[in-house]
Amino acid sequence: MKNIFLLILSTILLMSCKEVKKISSTNPVNWEKRMAKTNNDSLLLGTTHLSVYSQVYSYTEHKKHSLTVTVSMRNTDRQDTIYIKKADYYNTQGKLIRSYFNHPIYLAPMETVEIVIDETDKEGGTGGNFMFDWTIKPTSNQPLFEAVMISTSGQQGLSFTTTGDKVH
Repeated sequence: MKNIFLLILSTILLMSCKEVKKISSTNPVNWEKRMAKTNNDSLLLGTTHLSVYSQVYSYTEHKKHSLTVTVSMRNTDRQDTIYIKKADYYNTQGKLIRSYFNHPIYLAPMETVEIVIDETDKEGGTGGNFMFDWTIKPTSNQPLFEAVMISTSGQQGLSFTTTGDKVH
């Protein structure tokens, strides 16, 4: 009788365990492998703002359509590595949702590194924002930050892009 009770209890416990699915946007790249040390004395500093949309309004302000967001961080220089010091994601109200790394990462010449925000991740809302802090050599091209937002349902699709602007 004791064994049956333990078997039933074990079965109930196992069935009640539900695997928590991580959203891909919190860990799309192993940022530790991209860690870089920079000497800020010889580098130019910059900040770029990028608008992203996890949701857009559909029909009225009371109905929203969710989107997948792909953020591209691009090194447009053919010879020099660039460094991204911060990638902070804010929601429509300006609240910090997450910082993707807390140490500088490198992008090799002509390399692109992406952050993907799942369609089910609605935290950014209709007016999400990224702020990127970066450093480059004085002779290097500035990094390019772009986003592609997309959603498909049946035979219908919605997609558009945004490009980052340097903040002064």
